[in-house]
Amino acid sequence: MPPAQSCQPAQSILELGDAFYDPVEPARFPAHIPRFLNRRWADRMGLGDIDWAAHFARFEPLPGSLPQPLALRYHGHQFRHYNPDIGDGRGFLFAQWRDDRGRLLDFGTKGSGQTPYSRFGDGRLTLKGGVREVLATEMLEALGVNTSKSFALFETGEALERNDEPSPTRSAVLTRLSHSHVRIGTFQRLAFFEDDASMATLVRYALAQLFDETPGGDEAGNALRLFDLVAKQTATLAASYVAAGFVHGVLNSDNINITGESFDYGPWRFAPTWDEGFTAAYFDHAGLYAFGRQPEAIHWDVAQLAGCLARLSPAPPCRKFSANGRRGSRRR
Repeated sequence: MPPAQSCQPAQSILELGDAFYDPVEPARFPAHIPRFLNRRWADRMGLGDIDWAAHFARFEPLPGSLPQPLALRYHGHQFRHYNPDIGDGRGFLFAQWRDDRGRLLDFGTKGSGQTPYSRFGDGRLTLKGGVREVLATEMLEALGVNTSKSFALFETGEALERNDEPSPTRSAVLTRLSHSHVRIGTFQRLAFFEDDASMATLVRYALAQLFDETPGGDEAGNALRLFDLVAKQTATLAASYVAAGFVHGVLNSDNINITGESFDYGPWRFAPTWDEGFTAAYFDHAGLYAFGRQPEAIHWDVAQLAGCLARLSPAPPCRKFSANGRRGSRRR
């Protein structure tokens, strides 16, 4: 077990500036009943003696970390349809921490209240949904899949109405742990607004803070290096899903983070047999994210990242080749 004193609070996200997030207030819940506390990871991070309810149900700031929760801004393709109206709608980045190896870790939430991106949602999470996420992360971690970790789950004493399950149902708030909540959709938002300066800033942040690499002075080279790293991480994730027989269910580009950690478990399942057409989401009528199509889906999402990074590192024009494989001249 790493020594507690080697783990430190961090505020690295603040380097990006307020163009990337919105300060928000957590919801005030009538109850704080612990349903899952990941003491193994808490001890590993030097947080074994923490007041769990204070920091992961009432969301009082962790000393030395972020002074206020931040709802992150992003866009994304949802079932291949671009949506510019999303962002952290029922969660936020609560805190950051450095582990015993100096790696940055994010505490992100789910069900912690409304944000500017909640649209018509109540910003809440059902207890059933929280338990399902705990089960997914614990099983996938045991199977060796690179996944977020469920850190704390509290039942919060509210009755929620949902259209797709019996209601009223019990409420909860979840805190999860991962090395990054920067998504492919984070880059898509910047490309949408043609904000190349912020894109370059995000690339440099990702290299330095998430991959422990020193960015160079060439923004095109930085973009290419980051793409190589993300492609490797996400390819490993896709292979891990297939090896584990796991179906995520919703592999939208806003659900793929650039560190290649599986996260945000809504409709997920383990395939009972090797069936490439097996789906997890009842609303995935076309089988876009079926078991056997997950590598293709993640590849498609990474291609969207490539399109965004091309703003910093344009691809060279294609050259024509003749039938014998030799480079040919283009006829006018």
